[in-house]
Amino acid sequence: MPVADQAPPRRPQLAARLAWPACGLTLALLAAALLIPADTPVGPADLAPVAVWAATSAVVGAVVTTRRAENPIGWLLAASGLLVSVGLFAGQYAYYTLVTRPGSLPGGQAMLWLAGWPFDAGFFLVLFLLLLFPTGRLPSPRWRPAFGFALAVYLADLVGRAFAPGPVNPDELGPLPNPLGIEAAADLTPMVQSVVTRLLLVAALAAAASLLARLRRAQGVERQQLKWFGYAAALFVAAAFVAVALPSVGGYTADTLSIMLGLTALPVAIGIAILRYRLYDIDRLINRTLVYGLVTALLGSIYAGTVLVLGQVFGGVAGNPPSWAVAGATLAVAALFQPARRQVQGLVDRRFNRRRYDAARTVEAFAVGLRNEVDLDSLSAELLAVVDNTMQPTAMSLWLRLSAQTPSRTQGQAS
Repeated sequence: MPVADQAPPRRPQLAARLAWPACGLTLALLAAALLIPADTPVGPADLAPVAVWAATSAVVGAVVTTRRAENPIGWLLAASGLLVSVGLFAGQYAYYTLVTRPGSLPGGQAMLWLAGWPFDAGFFLVLFLLLLFPTGRLPSPRWRPAFGFALAVYLADLVGRAFAPGPVNPDELGPLPNPLGIEAAADLTPMVQSVVTRLLLVAALAAAASLLARLRRAQGVERQQLKWFGYAAALFVAAAFVAVALPSVGGYTADTLSIMLGLTALPVAIGIAILRYRLYDIDRLINRTLVYGLVTALLGSIYAGTVLVLGQVFGGVAGNPPSWAVAGATLAVAALFQPARRQVQGLVDRRFNRRRYDAARTVEAFAVGLRNEVDLDSLSAELLAVVDNTMQPTAMSLWLRLSAQTPSRTQGQAS
């Protein structure tokens, strides 16, 4: 009996029809939020980092959803971007029509209510990203209680923010009260919010622990995917550190620029990991980041110390260092760059890439011994041993042509 042709699955087409319009809506809401002249206490420079997060999450979420519709990670990213954009737009709209130009636009109270909870709802979806990344499933059935706990706390936080009495977002919108706040619960609200905040912290720690548990037994592709996420998380932490240390740059402060970079890295890394685009480049990326980051910190410290010492000696305590001291310190740092990079590269390889370091040392030792080796059989055995130790193939063969007529073959089986 012939089998009827099955219709192709419609889920990818449905995902494409939903994901890209949601992405377009997110970008439109972000643009409108940044263009509304609301003159809120929080200016466009302060809104830029979260707007970048929402835009990047929306675009990456749309791409991942259309190509991996079965993986909920793309849907979570798209939902995060959309919710954050709704919160930003609603806050700017409400402040404009309630404070900047009262009564100029309709729906100010409804938008004020929407400014209170979608923004946090979008960011707290990171809890479920941590629990489900990268496969879209929990690490094991034992993590189902953690997922249920995170979901319950997440919903409790949203309900509390949506109906809490008092100002909606006092830091961003001033003393505008929640139009749907339950005044009868005013005395109970602070205690409940404090408890929910602590429970959210517990849920976040559990989600991070699930990632560590997944990393401990991950292999192959999944391990590389987790490396991408870990690299982006480390970059975000470094950006937060730089945000505290650097001064203003142009119209935007350095903390805004660095946080924008860190927030952009997270969804981009998730997209690379899920789509497996240049997945195995993460090892080289981590290695180069460590090497050049350490070299930059080392040479920057040497430069600053040299200029400071020479300035104190020749320019006085309150004077500026002479120009020749600055030029000399610059030349010294330039001359030290390559030696410092080689030393740091060796240090990083020994500590974080031991297999590559051992392979390089094995090849160097073989090259030194090759100059004095005259026995062909010993040379063949040593060459096979080097290949086995460095590349670890399952099988290998060595062909040597002793003369134009007599070929010889030496074989070895990798252990």
